[in-house]
Amino acid sequence: IKFIGPTAPVMSVLGDKIGANILAQTAKVPSIPWSGSFGGVDDGPLEAELTDEGTIPLDTFEMATCRNVEEAVIAAKRIGYENGIMIKASEGGGGKGIRFIETEDELENAYIQVQN
Repeated sequence: IKFIGPTAPVMSVLGDKIGANILAQTAKVPSIPWSGSFGGVDDGPLEAELTDEGTIPLDTFEMATCRNVEEAVIAAKRIGYENGIMIKASEGGGGKGIRFIETEDELENAYIQVQN
């Protein structure tokens, strides 16, 4: 039996929320604003020059993440609170860690809840 499809590292990227979004942006797939919508060329969406293994370089991946409340506040201000913002941990939780927020004060509290 032969498997026809992407390599294991590429499948891993597709299974990761952040990596999949960066990969979609690289393919010019329109996406809603998120923390990885900035930092690319002319401060546009992040795009990845894939490694030889087909994965996203760590520095590009890190630019899309919010590692603390302060980084989340900066990303939220860039996105804008007009329609509210959904925050979610990048791994695990099974959807239990999703929070809808409309203000910076709510973000600070929700970030801690999502993180735990």
